[in-house]
Amino acid sequence: MMRSLFAAVSGLRNHQTRLDVIGNNIANVNTVAFKASRVTFKEAFTQLLQGATRPPGDQGGVNPIQVGSGMNIGSIDQIFTQGSLESTGQNTDLAIQGDAFFVVNNGNRRFFTRAGNFQIDADGRLIAANNGFVVQGINADTAGVFSSSSQIGDVILPLGQQTAPRQTSEVTLSGNLDANAAIGDTHSLGVTVFDQTGTPYLLEVLFTNTGVGAWDWTATSPTAGVTAGNGTLTFNADGTLATFDYPGGGSALTITPTSGAAAFDVAIDAGTIDDLDGLAGFAGASNAVASRQDGYQSGLLLSIEIDAAGIITGVFSNGVSQALAQLALARFNNPTGLLRRGDNMYSESANSGLAVLGFAGTSNASSITAGALENSNVDLSQEFTSMIVTQRGFQASARVITTSDEMLNELVNLKR
Repeated sequence: MMRSLFAAVSGLRNHQTRLDVIGNNIANVNTVAFKASRVTFKEAFTQLLQGATRPPGDQGGVNPIQVGSGMNIGSIDQIFTQGSLESTGQNTDLAIQGDAFFVVNNGNRRFFTRAGNFQIDADGRLIAANNGFVVQGINADTAGVFSSSSQIGDVILPLGQQTAPRQTSEVTLSGNLDANAAIGDTHSLGVTVFDQTGTPYLLEVLFTNTGVGAWDWTATSPTAGVTAGNGTLTFNADGTLATFDYPGGGSALTITPTSGAAAFDVAIDAGTIDDLDGLAGFAGASNAVASRQDGYQSGLLLSIEIDAAGIITGVFSNGVSQALAQLALARFNNPTGLLRRGDNMYSESANSGLAVLGFAGTSNASSITAGALENSNVDLSQEFTSMIVTQRGFQASARVITTSDEMLNELVNLKR
């Protein structure tokens, strides 16, 4: 009877532990990226009352006689199934689709989390909102280029950063020049170009028809002198570009600002010879335009965007988009072996394996969704069902104790 008492006590104690885990799961049903746990039981020590014997000749053998002494906790497993994603509209909220983890640092060591509710602090660092740990990744240089030798460290966004201006080196033309235009008919277009300091200059190009499929062009600027700013162009009979020439066989025109700023060269790209990817000469209204130029002024950082690879791109006031940083991701051979550290954080354990650091879409198969958070993977229907089962298991163990106590009472009362 004492064995039954102690076995039932183990049932009470361990079912209480299971209920503790269920209660924690339910409490975290709305915790960002929370991963539920489950409890499994195992049989405790079994006492051998009589061993097994071999079959002696023409008789059968005898099985062992054993009495169990209760049960213990077998494991408390973390369930790392994917949680559903909820859109938040906050561009620094990030959710992982896959088995990876974000990497954060508290200044002394790295931790890992699935909770992507990040914010930007006063120093421009991307941090975990609940404890201020700094998100880890690599930062791009001022030209928006990631170095192959970059070390993973704090992600710092250059708030207030300006992009350097870029000098215009090429102007691309597209559109049509009327094949039926009379000699002397003209068509003009204008485009703003920039010098190395970002100063803008209006460049005007005038086309004058000189014959069937033949035009002269002249480039001028009201605030700068233009050298080699004229030439000719012709079209084939099918309207494709035949030639686009500079005087003297040059390849660019030179703009010399009247303000005394440094002169710079600008090449005009009228399209591929014998093709229609630039200027064309068809019958119809002339509508040629400058479709592109590659220069710009300096600009201030206005906002950021984050793509599926975790690349943070800055959008500047001059229309330029430039990479600022890329978030690192970590994966583990055995994520269920990670240690919970509170604040939605995990750390490595002896059985989780070391973190394998990489980046989404390349060395890591997971992807990042911006403007969304991962919900808890707690299944309330499963948790309430498990709670009922646990309650009945606890209740049954309590009944064993009550019955054993009644039997002991009868034994004590044998002698009155």
